[in-house]
Amino acid sequence: MTEPVVQIYPDLDSLSAAAAAVFVQTVQTALSRGRDAWIALSGGSTPRRLYETLAGFPRRERVPWDCVQIVQVDERPVPPDSPDSNYRLLRETLLERVPVPPAHVHRIPAELGAAEAADSYEEELKAAMPLGPDGFPQFDLILLGLGDDGHTASLFPRSPGLREKERWVIANPVEKLGVERITLTYPVLNHAVRVAFLVSGSGKNAALGAVLRGLRTVEDLPARGVNPVTGSVIWMVDSAAVG
Repeated sequence: MTEPVVQIYPDLDSLSAAAAAVFVQTVQTALSRGRDAWIALSGGSTPRRLYETLAGFPRRERVPWDCVQIVQVDERPVPPDSPDSNYRLLRETLLERVPVPPAHVHRIPAELGAAEAADSYEEELKAAMPLGPDGFPQFDLILLGLGDDGHTASLFPRSPGLREKERWVIANPVEKLGVERITLTYPVLNHAVRVAFLVSGSGKNAALGAVLRGLRTVEDLPARGVNPVTGSVIWMVDSAAVG
């Protein structure tokens, strides 16, 4: 486990450009080792700008998209065409605009309902992904956000998913929202080669400061539970989020 690195950017555009460079580097490194790059992507307003950046010229041409495997970090239990769907965001901002092979896009089948979707998605990933020495997948890169309540992925404060040790994908009840979410778990997040948190906006000041200073527990600030066993964590934040 290594200490997290904090990188501060003037604004969301410069943060997104830097995150796009990390994405490109990740794919090129995997390609140099003769394999696909496995990358897990989150939904939300901050990643949206990154996806638009990756899909634009000239970055789109810098990525060998046939060597990229895209996995969703989390999802709401809604159909893929719903305005609330993380997959729809990914499709409209990135997947429809770059030549990634359809078979390399691993979508959470959220329309099945949270529990069944989690089971189905875990089975798909176990059949498709190479395993690390501990029996968990080893993503080359996982992109995460930070909620103003300290949640990341769909691991919310005091939700039962924070205590999951074995499953790759779970249906996680979120009491304050009155819903279940489908999400990758800590065992998966913490076996990644690299995790990058993208944090933008003044609304994240309190949560970002509390997480980086270790002011509260993982139960209160789930983002604190992301500590890769052998990988690294980068916090890519804009000046508004720092405050």
